[in-house]
Amino acid sequence: MNDLSLKINKIVLEVEGTKVNALQFIPNKDSGKALATFTHGFTSSKYSILTWAQRMSDEGIPAIIFDQPGHFLGSFHDVSDFETFTNHAPRLFDEAIKLHQKSVSNFEERTLIFGGHSLGALTSLIHLENHQYTNNLFCIGVGFGFPPSGVTHIFQTPLFKATIDMRRQLVSEHLDPDITFPWIKERKENLQISNTRIHLITGEDDAIVGKTGSELLKDELLRLENDVSLDKPSKLSHHQPEAAAVHIKKFLKSEGII
Repeated sequence: MNDLSLKINKIVLEVEGTKVNALQFIPNKDSGKALATFTHGFTSSKYSILTWAQRMSDEGIPAIIFDQPGHFLGSFHDVSDFETFTNHAPRLFDEAIKLHQKSVSNFEERTLIFGGHSLGALTSLIHLENHQYTNNLFCIGVGFGFPPSGVTHIFQTPLFKATIDMRRQLVSEHLDPDITFPWIKERKENLQISNTRIHLITGEDDAIVGKTGSELLKDELLRLENDVSLDKPSKLSHHQPEAAAVHIKKFLKSEGII
């Protein structure tokens, strides 16, 4: 039998009947320094951030990636209504953290790495609004920002509307884009998180976030008294979040985590 460099556990996370599929990456050589938990963007699946978990494991960091509720590319677990999604999606990070705690003996000594792509970045920040950890922690948001005011956003273009008509069929009927997009916008504009180390990674070519979307979000998060940094690689389009793995590694290396 091959000597595997990591073990991947296939698991189900659950919050009050809302279930999602998840993958737990356990490296053969655990650095003992950190634990990572990530989720994906709207209409996507955990597969889009598989490289993030793989890169963490390569560096000796156990990682859990999980599907958003009601997202059928990842699993056929529906949600009962939109409010259930907004309440339970951030709380899935709780369940992942509980699993991390059971899997390591020195949980209190480890840096906790939260984050996600787009919608996943938002739900990770909402989780941290409502939870206080004694651990050192980071939140990493990829492809995440405010749309500039007074500018026609790509969401309003005919090409995007044609694409979303297909992608709306990949999520629960309770997560229709006409409901979800306004909530995402409103929730981003009303974040209450503070005193948190946040790192944003957005490509210069990310047409969804736009040229200054992450800068606008960074300014707001700084106003809320967070410690915020921003990386703008020249090529990291919104539909290729897997390419962010190398930039996540670069950030964690700069912080002495790897």
